[in-house]
Amino acid sequence: MAENVTIVKDTTANPAPLGLLGFGMTTLLLNIHNAGFYDLNSMIMGMGLFVGGLTQVIAGIQEWKKNNTFGATAFTAYGFFWIALVAIWLIPRTSFGADLKSDETSMGWFLLIWGIFTLGMFIGTLKLNRALQLVFGTLVVLFLLLAIGDFTGIKEIKTVAGYEGIICGLLAIYTCLAQIINEVYGKTILPIDSKK
Repeated sequence: MAENVTIVKDTTANPAPLGLLGFGMTTLLLNIHNAGFYDLNSMIMGMGLFVGGLTQVIAGIQEWKKNNTFGATAFTAYGFFWIALVAIWLIPRTSFGADLKSDETSMGWFLLIWGIFTLGMFIGTLKLNRALQLVFGTLVVLFLLLAIGDFTGIKEIKTVAGYEGIICGLLAIYTCLAQIINEVYGKTILPIDSKK
């Protein structure tokens, strides 16, 4: 008796550009604030919840369906990072009846832990393309600068972190657009790897 073999072909789109867009735009806008160009406001919080948060979680779930553990972990984790960060900003403004505001020391630890996680993810990018290495490498530096700024209370460190974060956000947006444009044209228009 002959066996029937069913071959399933994955024809779903690459979710990475969507996740990179959510991460890049939100990181860019928050770090323009960190660099001192405008105050923390509802624009950043809205971007954090929906573009940095929800969009990356959706991209992470799509990466999971594509059997991409790195992408699923990165996008889902950083999506929930943005949601948690907005919650940290907003919870003290609610009427829970307690002073729940996070101090600089606790925020320093929050950012340091994310920096350590990001360092591990950066190591994972060493088997991937140069563009992702730059995104994750600059993100490690960003988290460490922000954590040091909170631990020390030195405002200038946070300002430097803001400028460094602008670079990180722009790199993520570039990587997003490069993946889209290269796929649309069927060839490398915007390089993401030094070998190409």
